[in-house]
Amino acid sequence: MSHTRRTFLQSAAAAVGAAAASRPAAGQGRGGVQSPAAPPIPASRVQVPKVRFGGVEISRLIVGCNPFYGFSHFNNTLSAIMRDYYTAERVCDVLHQCSRFGINTYNYVDLGRAGHDLDRFRAEGGSMHLVVQGMDDMKSFHAARKPLAIYHHGGRTDRAYQEGKLDSVREWCKQIRDLGCLVGVGSHKPEVLALVEEQGWDVDFYAGCAYNITRTKDEWRKVLGGELLEMPSELYLQSDPPRMYQFMRQTSKPCFAYKILAAGRIEEGAIDEAFRTAFASIKPTDAVFVGMFPRVKDEVRENAERVCRILAQA
Repeated sequence: MSHTRRTFLQSAAAAVGAAAASRPAAGQGRGGVQSPAAPPIPASRVQVPKVRFGGVEISRLIVGCNPFYGFSHFNNTLSAIMRDYYTAERVCDVLHQCSRFGINTYNYVDLGRAGHDLDRFRAEGGSMHLVVQGMDDMKSFHAARKPLAIYHHGGRTDRAYQEGKLDSVREWCKQIRDLGCLVGVGSHKPEVLALVEEQGWDVDFYAGCAYNITRTKDEWRKVLGGELLEMPSELYLQSDPPRMYQFMRQTSKPCFAYKILAAGRIEEGAIDEAFRTAFASIKPTDAVFVGMFPRVKDEVRENAERVCRILAQA
């Protein structure tokens, strides 16, 4: 193991220990005292703060695409409910609502009817910067959509790493560079992004999942003391986020953190703390991807208000 990655892993381990010691119970502040409900922000003032990225200003809260197309990362029933709820009209309605709250960037994936929904949104006067989860050949997509940035899909990156084929990801990034947009690498594993950083790849940014859900079965057995739980691809360890956040702080390149709410597993009373921890742990040049599913409550408004409040306090 190189000195760079050894140093990263040692410091990440220290960060995990510190986070575990300071983690409050759900619904409690850092001192263990029940957190009071924060007053709502007037609608006219709810504008999510921006950060410079690639020559434009993007919102530090970026709307994710997974709920739109039934990628719940929970179970098949919830995925089906999401697909049933999110008609093309509702996808566009949520994107328009995001825009009204200053969320001007969309973590897009070009699968299924997503392109048609994006066309409809734009035809209705909508506008979003696209930070795209890239797969396969992106030339025709780039020519048609003109995205701001494309990164190599995190799950595919991790699979290539596990199969000893990470060089193929590097070649893909070179092809994206030739298209003329910003290029990045996604992963659920901070050690993979640390390796990319160490090798000096020609990339502009990273997208990192707060939770490492791409461990192999053997890796899960090691973590879980020989046991293996059901649905090992959807296990979320509380000790994982500090490791990814540690990498994001160490690199000078912009980073996007995703699944900061453990794909909906964070308890209601702990959502504020998860957002607060994420923004306190990443750089001021970084942002977060968060999916919105307003079937039960107005998640767009709540998340926009939450981010405004947390960043104002910071």
